[in-house]
Amino acid sequence: MKLYSTAGQSPDVDLQEAIFRGLPPDNGLYMPESIPVLPQEFIDNLDQKSIQEIAFAVCKNLLGNDLTDAEISSIISKSITFEAPIVELETGTEVLELFHGPSMAFKDFGARFMAAIMSHYLQKSQQEIRILVATSGDTGGAVAQGFYDTPGISVTILYPKGKVSDIQEKQLTTLDKNVTALEIDGTFDDCQALVKQAFLDEELRSKFNLASANSINISRLIPQSFYYFSAYAQAKKKGNKLPIVFSVPSGNFGNLSAGIMAYQMGLPIKAFIAATNVNKIVPDFLKSGKYEPKPSQETLSNAMDVGNPSNFVRMQILAGGELEKIQNIVKGYHTDDAKTRETMKEVFEKYDYIMCPHTAVAYDGLKQYRKEFGSDNCGIILSTAHYAKFLPTVEGTLGQKVLIPARLEELLDKQKVAISMNCDFKGFKEYLLKEL
Repeated sequence: MKLYSTAGQSPDVDLQEAIFRGLPPDNGLYMPESIPVLPQEFIDNLDQKSIQEIAFAVCKNLLGNDLTDAEISSIISKSITFEAPIVELETGTEVLELFHGPSMAFKDFGARFMAAIMSHYLQKSQQEIRILVATSGDTGGAVAQGFYDTPGISVTILYPKGKVSDIQEKQLTTLDKNVTALEIDGTFDDCQALVKQAFLDEELRSKFNLASANSINISRLIPQSFYYFSAYAQAKKKGNKLPIVFSVPSGNFGNLSAGIMAYQMGLPIKAFIAATNVNKIVPDFLKSGKYEPKPSQETLSNAMDVGNPSNFVRMQILAGGELEKIQNIVKGYHTDDAKTRETMKEVFEKYDYIMCPHTAVAYDGLKQYRKEFGSDNCGIILSTAHYAKFLPTVEGTLGQKVLIPARLEELLDKQKVAISMNCDFKGFKEYLLKEL
């Protein structure tokens, strides 16, 4: 796979360099020069395949020139060790549960795959790397779990003070060994800006072998495409009528970009719903054609509190580049906190199903889409995290206690260990030079 920078000022690179560099020197994003279409026979027989078989076929399609079949199989067997089932709310409305991995969030797919493929290359080169990652909630926990105690890799996670849930914070601040958490006095956008500046700083790049585990890294996007194929396969097997519409709770837009990548590989999807909270930068763009980043606003669906989505350019390119082409496949809707709570209550009372705030935003996005375009479709809502990761919001909204999975409950008694820091790059750089 050859990859180019979306900014157009850096040389093309191979897969290995793109993964370890993370961000091109010109501050663009790495994108594949081409996305091969999968054989129609594979698409027609998806309902006969497991998620691991799907993952292998997708990887071979994209990475077959970079990795052998045996290497792809090894990476898949190490990383895709859990399922992503669809759960029916009613006929034609399904929830794709992406929280059955170690950190109970969809980002386990990307983080574990990335750890496995990095480990593969590091074993061959005998090198060490230092990962910097910003998180608005679930990325940190997934990366911490995915890379924990991995030889040759140390991880520094930046998260915004007071803007992640208690369980999310415990997931990324209660590990030791090769994982360090920095509590930044600012927003997620501030954390993300610090990481990007670090990657563009020549002194840091020359001193350390830096890599990113955010969705700016192409190796995060590739495995996220797996579960779109798997969801389609399950919906078809259950006899759901086509076409299929995916409603994606969106913040940095890596998840939705991965879905469009699956679409470009031949998955027959009618539309993607870009479902956001009041940080509605992309829904506004889809209506006006103007992309206007803004300071992020704090909401109940904190992992989506992003005012300048990193993957916006990728989404644009994958969806066709021109506004009209993007509008044909991506529809944008937003949901405020009051409506999010109302939706969580509605779903619980109607279906006895508990949703986290992010999933509720996606459910409401599907409702808005169907009001505009009709309900003659199978709607698949992406549930990106287990509801128990947002206990105060969920219990406060539903007015009752809810069950907590044992692996999350045991975190509550663990001691948080984090280094407090402001969002000044000079101080952040000094820390890195001193501590790494």
